[in-house]
Amino acid sequence: MGLWNRLFGGKESAPHAAAAAVEYNGYRIRPTPFRAEGQFQTAGTIEKDFGAEVRQHSFIRAEKHASEDEAAHFAITKGRQIIDERGDRIFDAP
Repeated sequence: MGLWNRLFGGKESAPHAAAAAVEYNGYRIRPTPFRAEGQFQTAGTIEKDFGAEVRQHSFIRAEKHASEDEAAHFAITKGRQIIDERGDRIFDAP
């Protein structure tokens, strides 16, 4: 089934290796785009240190891009937007 999916654009959800983190207002944004339907899905993680504890929030967005670099760049933009809108509340339970 794996070969079939690769040939005909089936759902692929394994994330690629995370790109280098970008620092933004005391947070780290790490893009983690993954292949989906022949394109790259916008995804990433936001991290922040709270003393000895590192808290993390993962996000996936609907936008898809032709290249992994485009998806990674957009993930950084989305990460900044999430931080600006929600701040530390992103680490609260839903």
